[in-house]
Amino acid sequence: MKSASLLLSAALLLAAGSAQAQIFRCTDTEGNTVISNVQQGKNCKKVATDPVSTLPAPPKPSAAAPRTPSPAGFPRVDDATQKSRDGDRRRILEQELASEQKSLEEARKELAEQEGIRNGDERNYQKVLDRLQPYKDKVQLHERNIEAIRKETANLR
Repeated sequence: MKSASLLLSAALLLAAGSAQAQIFRCTDTEGNTVISNVQQGKNCKKVATDPVSTLPAPPKPSAAAPRTPSPAGFPRVDDATQKSRDGDRRRILEQELASEQKSLEEARKELAEQEGIRNGDERNYQKVLDRLQPYKDKVQLHERNIEAIRKETANLR
């Protein structure tokens, strides 16, 4: 019964919100604890009241808010250096994309080879599916990698 009353009290405290000004803990005639925003009987004690904040509300961010300037000693990169870095990044991503595409083709070939093989102990088709699943997973992994690389390349400046 104690745990039920604790759960009830927690729920009431959460539901109380800012509309209720006071929370009371009361003991009824059977000895059960009741937590409410209304005094219920003589054996009630005030548990909590709504806190009053003296701090001003934080300002709401606007869509056109100016960007915070960089500190005075913050290192800056000139445009030529940044373009060079972006070019290197694009080149690396293109190499990764080519590598993933090659790996995808190899994985597809392996899957096709395995689909053509029928072992004598695989009378149950589920055994065939279980044997092929790692090959299918490998193909899906390379497809997801290619998609992620293309997405990252599209986000370049």
